[in-house]
Amino acid sequence: MKVVSIIGARPQFIKCAPVSRALRHVADEVLVHTGQHYDDSMSGVFFFFFGIADPDHHLGIGSGGHGRQTGDMLKGVEDVLLKESPDLVLVYGDTNSTLAGALAAVKLHVPVVHVEAGLRSFNRTMPEEINRVLTDQVSSLLLCPTDTAVENLRREGVTEGVYLVGDVMYDALVDSVERARQGSTVLERLGVRPKEYLLATVHRAENTDHITKLGGIMAALNRLACPERVVLFPVHPRTRKQLEKLSFQPSAYLRLIDPVSYLDVVRLESEAQSIVTDSGGIQKEAYWLGVPCITLREETEWVETVASGWNCLVGSATEHIVAAVLSARPGHSNEWPYKRGEASTSIARRIVAFVCGQQKDVSVALDVPQETAAISSTYHVAGRGTI
Repeated sequence: MKVVSIIGARPQFIKCAPVSRALRHVADEVLVHTGQHYDDSMSGVFFFFFGIADPDHHLGIGSGGHGRQTGDMLKGVEDVLLKESPDLVLVYGDTNSTLAGALAAVKLHVPVVHVEAGLRSFNRTMPEEINRVLTDQVSSLLLCPTDTAVENLRREGVTEGVYLVGDVMYDALVDSVERARQGSTVLERLGVRPKEYLLATVHRAENTDHITKLGGIMAALNRLACPERVVLFPVHPRTRKQLEKLSFQPSAYLRLIDPVSYLDVVRLESEAQSIVTDSGGIQKEAYWLGVPCITLREETEWVETVASGWNCLVGSATEHIVAAVLSARPGHSNEWPYKRGEASTSIARRIVAFVCGQQKDVSVALDVPQETAAISSTYHVAGRGTI
Protein backbone atom coordinates (compact mmCIF):
# COMPACT_ATOMS: atom_id res chain seq x y z
CA MET A 1 0.00 0.00 0.00
CA LYS A 2 1.41 3.37 -1.02
CA VAL A 3 0.28 6.64 0.58
CA VAL A 4 1.37 10.08 -0.62
CA SER A 5 1.29 12.58 2.26
CA ILE A 6 1.12 16.28 1.34
CA ILE A 7 2.55 18.81 3.80
CA GLY A 8 3.89 22.32 3.44
CA ALA A 9 3.17 24.54 6.45
CA ARG A 10 4.31 24.57 10.07
CA PRO A 11 1.10 23.14 11.61
CA GLN A 12 1.16 20.28 9.12
CA PHE A 13 4.67 19.26 10.13
CA ILE A 14 3.48 18.93 13.73
CA LYS A 15 0.41 16.90 12.72
CA CYS A 16 2.35 14.75 10.28
CA ALA A 17 4.95 13.59 12.80
CA PRO A 18 2.89 11.14 14.92
CA VAL A 19 0.79 10.02 11.95
CA SER A 20 3.83 9.29 9.83
CA ARG A 21 5.38 7.20 12.61
CA ALA A 22 2.25 5.06 12.86
CA LEU A 23 1.61 4.92 9.11
CA ARG A 24 5.09 3.73 8.18
CA HIS A 25 4.52 0.49 10.07
CA VAL A 26 1.74 -0.48 7.67
CA ALA A 27 2.32 1.42 4.42
CA ASP A 28 4.91 2.87 2.07
CA GLU A 29 4.65 6.59 2.71
CA VAL A 30 5.86 9.08 0.11
CA LEU A 31 6.29 12.50 1.72
CA VAL A 32 5.74 15.60 -0.42
CA HIS A 33 6.75 19.05 0.89
CA THR A 34 5.17 21.83 -1.17
CA GLY A 35 7.51 24.50 0.22
CA GLN A 36 4.68 26.74 1.44
CA HIS A 37 6.79 27.37 4.54
CA TYR A 38 10.40 27.20 3.52
CA ASP A 39 12.82 28.93 5.89
CA ASP A 40 14.53 26.82 8.52
CA SER A 41 12.69 28.31 11.52
CA MET A 42 9.30 27.47 9.95
CA SER A 43 10.21 24.16 8.32
CA GLY A 44 13.59 22.49 8.81
CA VAL A 45 13.64 22.66 12.61
CA PHE A 46 10.38 20.70 12.79
CA PHE A 47 11.71 17.86 10.67
CA PHE A 48 14.75 17.67 12.95
CA PHE A 49 12.83 17.96 16.25
CA PHE A 50 10.12 15.43 15.40
CA GLY A 51 12.40 13.08 13.48
CA ILE A 52 10.26 13.36 10.35
CA ALA A 53 11.80 11.64 7.34
CA ASP A 54 13.27 13.88 4.66
CA PRO A 55 10.68 14.65 1.97
CA ASP A 56 10.78 12.35 -1.04
CA HIS A 57 9.71 15.30 -3.17
CA HIS A 58 10.23 18.99 -2.38
CA LEU A 59 8.29 21.25 -4.72
CA GLY A 60 9.92 24.50 -3.55
CA ILE A 61 6.85 26.59 -4.32
CA GLY A 62 7.45 29.32 -1.73
CA SER A 63 5.18 32.24 -0.94
CA GLY A 64 2.84 34.13 -3.25
CA GLY A 65 -0.79 35.03 -3.83
CA HIS A 66 -3.40 32.39 -3.14
CA GLY A 67 -4.20 31.68 -6.79
CA ARG A 68 -0.62 31.46 -8.03
CA GLN A 69 0.62 29.52 -5.02
CA THR A 70 -2.22 27.00 -5.13
CA GLY A 71 -1.92 26.65 -8.90
CA ASP A 72 1.82 26.01 -8.75
CA MET A 73 1.26 23.43 -6.02
CA LEU A 74 -1.51 21.76 -8.01
CA LYS A 75 0.79 21.28 -10.97
CA GLY A 76 3.68 20.06 -8.83
CA VAL A 77 1.58 17.59 -6.85
CA GLU A 78 -0.02 16.24 -10.02
CA ASP A 79 3.41 15.49 -11.47
CA VAL A 80 4.34 13.58 -8.29
CA LEU A 81 1.11 11.57 -8.28
CA LEU A 82 1.54 10.57 -11.93
CA LYS A 83 5.02 9.33 -11.08
CA GLU A 84 4.17 7.57 -7.78
CA SER A 85 0.70 6.08 -8.58
CA PRO A 86 -0.39 5.93 -4.91
CA ASP A 87 -3.38 4.11 -3.45
CA LEU A 88 -4.46 7.31 -1.75
CA VAL A 89 -3.39 10.86 -0.86
CA LEU A 90 -3.29 12.12 2.73
CA VAL A 91 -3.76 15.84 3.44
CA TYR A 92 -3.86 17.78 6.70
CA GLY A 93 -5.77 20.83 7.88
CA ASP A 94 -6.72 23.84 5.82
CA THR A 95 -3.77 25.41 3.98
CA ASN A 96 -3.22 25.98 0.27
CA SER A 97 -1.10 22.83 0.34
CA THR A 98 -4.14 20.93 1.63
CA LEU A 99 -6.42 22.13 -1.16
CA ALA A 100 -3.85 21.67 -3.92
CA GLY A 101 -3.10 18.11 -2.79
CA ALA A 102 -6.79 17.22 -2.61
CA LEU A 103 -7.65 18.70 -6.01
CA ALA A 104 -4.67 17.10 -7.76
CA ALA A 105 -5.59 13.70 -6.32
CA VAL A 106 -9.33 13.73 -7.00
CA LYS A 107 -8.81 14.84 -10.62
CA LEU A 108 -6.61 11.77 -11.08
CA HIS A 109 -9.22 9.58 -9.34
CA VAL A 110 -6.97 8.95 -6.35
CA PRO A 111 -8.92 8.80 -3.05
CA VAL A 112 -8.26 11.65 -0.61
CA VAL A 113 -7.94 11.26 3.16
CA HIS A 114 -8.47 14.50 5.09
CA VAL A 115 -7.11 14.74 8.63
CA GLU A 116 -8.94 17.45 10.62
CA ALA A 117 -12.05 17.15 8.47
CA GLY A 118 -15.26 18.89 9.46
CA LEU A 119 -13.81 21.94 11.17
CA ARG A 120 -15.79 25.12 10.52
CA SER A 121 -15.44 28.75 11.56
CA PHE A 122 -18.44 29.67 9.36
CA ASN A 123 -16.45 32.69 8.17
CA ARG A 124 -16.06 32.49 4.40
CA THR A 125 -13.72 35.49 4.34
CA MET A 126 -11.01 33.24 5.78
CA PRO A 127 -8.94 31.46 3.11
CA GLU A 128 -8.60 28.53 5.52
CA GLU A 129 -12.38 28.09 5.64
CA ILE A 130 -12.60 27.85 1.85
CA ASN A 131 -9.74 25.34 1.80
CA ARG A 132 -11.25 23.07 4.43
CA VAL A 133 -14.79 23.13 3.00
CA LEU A 134 -13.62 22.30 -0.53
CA THR A 135 -11.22 19.61 0.69
CA ASP A 136 -13.99 17.92 2.65
CA GLN A 137 -16.22 17.90 -0.43
CA VAL A 138 -13.73 15.88 -2.49
CA SER A 139 -12.43 13.57 0.26
CA SER A 140 -13.29 9.87 0.47
CA LEU A 141 -12.16 9.43 4.07
CA LEU A 142 -12.91 12.29 6.47
CA LEU A 143 -11.10 11.91 9.80
CA CYS A 144 -12.51 14.29 12.41
CA PRO A 145 -10.89 15.51 15.65
CA THR A 146 -14.13 16.21 17.56
CA ASP A 147 -17.81 15.34 17.72
CA THR A 148 -18.54 18.90 16.63
CA ALA A 149 -16.62 18.32 13.39
CA VAL A 150 -18.61 15.15 12.70
CA GLU A 151 -21.85 17.08 13.30
CA ASN A 152 -20.75 19.91 10.98
CA LEU A 153 -20.31 17.40 8.17
CA ARG A 154 -23.66 15.77 8.90
CA ARG A 155 -25.38 19.15 8.58
CA GLU A 156 -23.75 19.54 5.17
CA GLY A 157 -25.05 16.13 4.12
CA VAL A 158 -21.67 14.40 4.37
CA THR A 159 -21.91 11.16 6.35
CA GLU A 160 -20.14 8.49 4.32
CA GLY A 161 -16.50 7.87 5.18
CA VAL A 162 -16.70 10.14 8.26
CA TYR A 163 -14.97 8.98 11.46
CA LEU A 164 -14.05 10.49 14.81
CA VAL A 165 -10.36 9.73 15.41
CA GLY A 166 -9.25 12.38 17.89
CA ASP A 167 -6.70 15.16 17.55
CA VAL A 168 -3.21 14.44 16.24
CA MET A 169 -1.89 17.68 17.74
CA TYR A 170 -2.66 16.26 21.17
CA ASP A 171 -0.49 13.26 20.27
CA ALA A 172 2.32 15.63 19.30
CA LEU A 173 1.94 17.73 22.46
CA VAL A 174 2.00 14.74 24.81
CA ASP A 175 5.14 13.58 23.05
CA SER A 176 6.76 17.00 23.49
CA VAL A 177 5.74 18.52 26.82
CA GLU A 178 8.22 16.65 29.01
CA ARG A 179 10.97 17.09 26.42
CA ALA A 180 10.28 20.82 26.52
CA ARG A 181 10.52 20.97 30.31
CA GLN A 182 13.76 19.02 30.32
CA GLY A 183 15.38 20.37 27.16
CA SER A 184 14.20 23.92 26.51
CA THR A 185 16.14 26.80 28.06
CA VAL A 186 14.02 29.52 26.44
CA LEU A 187 12.85 31.05 29.74
CA GLU A 188 16.42 31.27 30.97
CA ARG A 189 17.64 32.72 27.67
CA LEU A 190 14.91 35.37 27.72
CA GLY A 191 15.35 36.07 31.43
CA VAL A 192 11.73 35.47 32.44
CA ARG A 193 10.16 33.36 35.16
CA PRO A 194 7.15 31.04 35.00
CA LYS A 195 3.72 32.74 35.25
CA GLU A 196 5.26 36.22 35.07
CA TYR A 197 4.81 36.77 31.35
CA LEU A 198 2.13 36.78 28.68
CA LEU A 199 2.78 34.93 25.42
CA ALA A 200 1.44 36.53 22.23
CA THR A 201 1.30 35.30 18.64
CA VAL A 202 -0.31 36.93 15.59
CA HIS A 203 -0.07 35.49 12.10
CA ARG A 204 -3.48 35.22 10.41
CA ALA A 205 -3.96 37.41 7.36
CA GLU A 206 -7.30 38.66 8.71
CA ASN A 207 -5.28 40.41 11.46
CA THR A 208 -1.90 41.10 9.89
CA ASP A 209 -3.17 42.45 6.56
CA HIS A 210 -5.51 45.02 8.10
CA ILE A 211 -3.60 47.90 9.62
CA THR A 212 -6.50 48.92 11.87
CA LYS A 213 -6.81 45.44 13.36
CA LEU A 214 -3.07 44.95 13.76
CA GLY A 215 -2.76 48.42 15.29
CA GLY A 216 -5.49 47.62 17.82
CA ILE A 217 -3.80 44.36 18.80
CA MET A 218 -0.37 45.93 19.20
CA ALA A 219 -1.79 48.83 21.22
CA ALA A 220 -3.33 46.30 23.59
CA LEU A 221 -0.05 44.40 23.97
CA ASN A 222 1.76 47.66 24.70
CA ARG A 223 -0.77 48.54 27.40
CA LEU A 224 -0.59 45.09 28.98
CA ALA A 225 3.20 44.96 29.09
CA CYS A 226 4.60 45.92 32.50
CA PRO A 227 7.34 44.78 34.91
CA GLU A 228 4.97 42.25 36.51
CA ARG A 229 3.75 40.97 33.14
CA VAL A 230 6.33 40.99 30.37
CA VAL A 231 4.79 40.30 26.96
CA LEU A 232 6.79 37.87 24.81
CA PHE A 233 5.88 38.07 21.12
CA PRO A 234 7.61 35.65 18.69
CA VAL A 235 7.00 37.51 15.43
CA HIS A 236 5.86 35.63 12.32
CA PRO A 237 7.69 36.86 9.16
CA ARG A 238 4.42 38.15 7.65
CA THR A 239 3.63 40.05 10.84
CA ARG A 240 7.09 41.61 11.03
CA LYS A 241 6.70 43.07 7.53
CA GLN A 242 3.37 44.60 8.49
CA LEU A 243 4.74 46.03 11.74
CA GLU A 244 7.44 47.78 9.74
CA LYS A 245 4.74 49.39 7.61
CA LEU A 246 2.94 50.40 10.80
CA SER A 247 6.16 51.97 12.21
CA PHE A 248 5.25 50.28 15.48
CA GLN A 249 7.32 51.07 18.56
CA PRO A 250 7.08 48.47 21.36
CA SER A 251 7.16 49.53 24.98
CA ALA A 252 10.02 48.47 27.23
CA TYR A 253 8.23 45.33 28.44
CA LEU A 254 6.83 44.19 25.09
CA ARG A 255 9.57 42.03 23.62
CA LEU A 256 9.44 41.23 19.92
CA ILE A 257 11.54 38.10 19.37
CA ASP A 258 12.32 35.88 16.41
CA PRO A 259 10.25 32.71 15.84
CA VAL A 260 11.28 29.93 18.22
CA SER A 261 11.41 26.15 17.94
CA TYR A 262 8.41 23.98 18.75
CA LEU A 263 10.21 22.80 21.89
CA ASP A 264 10.53 26.41 23.02
CA VAL A 265 6.93 27.19 22.05
CA VAL A 266 5.62 24.36 24.20
CA ARG A 267 7.74 25.52 27.17
CA LEU A 268 6.58 29.12 26.71
CA GLU A 269 2.94 28.05 26.46
CA SER A 270 3.05 25.77 29.49
CA GLU A 271 4.64 28.38 31.77
CA ALA A 272 2.72 31.47 30.58
CA GLN A 273 0.38 33.47 32.79
CA SER A 274 -1.98 33.61 29.80
CA ILE A 275 -1.78 33.46 26.01
CA VAL A 276 -3.01 35.94 23.39
CA THR A 277 -3.18 34.40 19.92
CA ASP A 278 -5.01 34.00 16.63
CA SER A 279 -3.61 30.49 16.09
CA GLY A 280 -6.00 27.54 16.07
CA GLY A 281 -3.30 25.14 17.24
CA ILE A 282 -2.23 27.32 20.15
CA GLN A 283 -5.86 27.66 21.31
CA LYS A 284 -5.97 23.89 21.71
CA GLU A 285 -2.53 23.63 23.27
CA ALA A 286 -3.40 26.32 25.82
CA TYR A 287 -6.55 24.36 26.71
CA TRP A 288 -4.65 21.11 27.10
CA LEU A 289 -1.93 22.80 29.16
CA GLY A 290 -4.41 24.57 31.43
CA VAL A 291 -3.45 28.12 30.45
CA PRO A 292 -6.14 30.81 29.88
CA CYS A 293 -6.27 31.83 26.21
CA ILE A 294 -7.49 35.09 24.67
CA THR A 295 -8.16 34.58 20.96
CA LEU A 296 -7.86 37.49 18.54
CA ARG A 297 -10.76 36.36 16.38
CA GLU A 298 -14.54 36.68 16.32
CA GLU A 299 -15.03 32.93 15.86
CA THR A 300 -13.13 29.67 16.22
CA GLU A 301 -13.23 26.13 14.86
CA TRP A 302 -12.41 24.87 18.35
CA VAL A 303 -15.68 25.75 20.06
CA GLU A 304 -15.06 23.22 22.85
CA THR A 305 -12.25 25.38 24.24
CA VAL A 306 -14.66 28.32 24.54
CA ALA A 307 -17.48 26.27 26.06
CA SER A 308 -15.10 25.01 28.76
CA GLY A 309 -14.15 28.54 29.80
CA TRP A 310 -10.48 28.26 28.90
CA ASN A 311 -10.71 30.35 25.72
CA CYS A 312 -12.20 33.83 25.21
CA LEU A 313 -12.90 35.29 21.74
CA VAL A 314 -12.21 39.03 21.66
CA GLY A 315 -11.42 40.12 18.09
CA SER A 316 -8.91 42.93 17.57
CA ALA A 317 -10.32 45.85 19.59
CA THR A 318 -7.77 47.17 22.08
CA GLU A 319 -10.16 47.57 25.02
CA HIS A 320 -11.63 44.09 24.57
CA ILE A 321 -8.20 42.46 24.52
CA VAL A 322 -6.97 44.32 27.60
CA ALA A 323 -10.13 43.59 29.57
CA ALA A 324 -10.04 39.89 28.67
CA VAL A 325 -6.41 39.48 29.71
CA LEU A 326 -6.88 41.30 33.00
CA SER A 327 -9.92 39.17 33.86
CA ALA A 328 -8.55 35.83 32.56
CA ARG A 329 -9.15 32.91 34.92
CA PRO A 330 -8.86 29.12 34.65
CA GLY A 331 -11.74 27.42 32.88
CA HIS A 332 -14.67 25.79 34.64
CA SER A 333 -14.61 22.44 32.86
CA ASN A 334 -12.08 19.63 32.80
CA GLU A 335 -14.00 17.54 30.29
CA TRP A 336 -11.97 16.26 27.36
CA PRO A 337 -13.87 16.38 24.06
CA TYR A 338 -10.84 14.95 22.27
CA LYS A 339 -9.64 11.36 22.32
CA ARG A 340 -6.46 10.99 24.30
CA GLY A 341 -3.22 10.29 22.50
CA GLU A 342 -4.62 7.71 20.07
CA ALA A 343 -5.40 9.77 16.98
CA SER A 344 -2.33 8.80 14.95
CA THR A 345 -2.96 5.09 15.42
CA SER A 346 -6.68 5.51 14.70
CA ILE A 347 -5.81 7.31 11.46
CA ALA A 348 -3.44 4.52 10.39
CA ARG A 349 -6.11 1.92 11.13
CA ARG A 350 -8.75 3.77 9.17
CA ILE A 351 -6.44 4.10 6.18
CA VAL A 352 -5.64 0.38 6.19
CA ALA A 353 -9.33 -0.47 6.51
CA PHE A 354 -10.24 1.90 3.68
CA VAL A 355 -7.68 0.51 1.28
CA CYS A 356 -8.71 -3.03 2.18
CA GLY A 357 -12.34 -2.13 1.52
CA GLN A 358 -13.24 -2.64 5.19
CA GLN A 359 -14.34 0.84 6.20
CA LYS A 360 -16.91 -0.59 8.61
CA ASP A 361 -14.46 -2.95 10.30
CA VAL A 362 -11.44 -1.36 11.92
CA SER A 363 -10.25 -4.56 13.56
CA VAL A 364 -7.63 -4.74 10.81
CA ALA A 365 -4.31 -6.16 11.92
CA LEU A 366 -1.98 -3.25 12.49
CA ASP A 367 1.59 -4.03 13.42
CA VAL A 368 2.33 -0.89 15.41
CA PRO A 369 4.70 -0.93 18.40
CA GLN A 370 3.03 -0.40 21.77
CA GLU A 371 4.64 3.00 22.30
CA THR A 372 3.08 4.21 19.05
CA ALA A 373 -0.30 2.56 19.53
CA ALA A 374 -0.87 4.01 22.97
CA ILE A 375 1.09 7.15 23.73
CA SER A 376 1.91 7.52 27.42
CA SER A 377 -0.49 9.79 29.28
CA THR A 378 1.47 10.26 32.48
CA TYR A 379 2.77 13.79 31.91
CA HIS A 380 1.55 16.24 34.52
CA VAL A 381 0.34 19.42 32.88
CA ALA A 382 -0.07 22.71 34.71
CA GLY A 383 -3.55 23.20 36.08
CA ARG A 384 -5.08 20.15 34.41
CA GLY A 385 -3.74 17.10 36.24
CA THR A 386 -2.41 14.44 33.90
CA ILE A 387 -2.80 14.07 30.17
